[in-house]
Amino acid sequence: MAFSSIVPLVALALSTVRAAPASQNAVCSDGTVVPDSVCCDFIPLAQDLTATLFENQCGETAHEVLRLSFHDAIAISQSLGPAAGGGADGSMLIFPDVEPNFAANLGISDSVNDLAPFLASGKFPTITAGDMIQFGAAVAVGLCPGAPQLEFLAGRPNATAPAVDGLIPEPQDSVDSILARFQDAANLTSEDIVSLLVSHTVARADHVDPTLDAAPFDSTPFTFDTQFFLETLLTGVGFPGTPNNTGEVSSPLPLTVGVNVGELRLQSDFELARDNRTACFWQSMINEESLMASRFQAAMAKMAIIGHNRADLIDCSAVVPTPVPSLGVPATFPATKSFADIQQACPSPFPSLTSDRAPRETEIPHCPDNEATCTS
Repeated sequence: MAFSSIVPLVALALSTVRAAPASQNAVCSDGTVVPDSVCCDFIPLAQDLTATLFENQCGETAHEVLRLSFHDAIAISQSLGPAAGGGADGSMLIFPDVEPNFAANLGISDSVNDLAPFLASGKFPTITAGDMIQFGAAVAVGLCPGAPQLEFLAGRPNATAPAVDGLIPEPQDSVDSILARFQDAANLTSEDIVSLLVSHTVARADHVDPTLDAAPFDSTPFTFDTQFFLETLLTGVGFPGTPNNTGEVSSPLPLTVGVNVGELRLQSDFELARDNRTACFWQSMINEESLMASRFQAAMAKMAIIGHNRADLIDCSAVVPTPVPSLGVPATFPATKSFADIQQACPSPFPSLTSDRAPRETEIPHCPDNEATCTS
């Protein structure tokens, strides 16, 4: 992409941007009251991202920017020291020919190339690369019905070097390895990890199975609900595409019909759902949408400022757009499934749920709202 050569120049120009000192409340042009006028700069960015990039949908582009926010932030290591990476510092955008080429970041160039034009446009000169990524994720997830309004703090300095390879957890990693990686990154706990994996309720994979495009992790990939936590506990029966892919295990809902790809299950999700250190917290999310949303909100607040001192940043949460309301639909067993298909790993009572009525396995739509085609 042409932006590969543009973004480093923009990053150098922005490298001196820092959080402004706290001041009296300011009022943005739309009437929003914020702690500092710098927050107002994010309002037109939110409007641009929503309308032109995400197209007002919880679609593939929104999913990918949310993934980018995690991959940018987790690339830091207490044991390796500052040279290993700076956390949520925008290094993915500033050095687009380095970190996006790591195997664990396969496919992330899509979201890097999506955000790069906004950074390079000159329309948002006070917004750093790290702020662009984390704010973009807050806007993106808010388009998914049921998602919470994420906290957003502004003022991350730009990265001065890319992170090293090997810091991004991969789906084939063991639970021990994943727990250790999050601990080393930012003292994140097992509950923090499960809470961050709430993002998989609106996630899809393009490269785990190279024969599939946008394979969902649950049956409702455009809705921020608890189906993901339920369906990861169902017995696997097959694969939506080809078998024997690294980091993939058998799925409970593998039916693929044309562009409507069946559910893909990551090995790491499967194991975390059944590990005695995480299984009960995992199960507690099922049919508890408010709990899930609040725990995701809290974990994202931690993740979004990894590598930074909270006191150095400005709370601009007021300019994060109001999320799309929940659909208010309870968790259910997908058609043809029931409690008999659950591989329960937690001794606590399992939620009482009904099963969807249909004569065959659930077919998962490729596009939001069952549209025939989708671009975002």
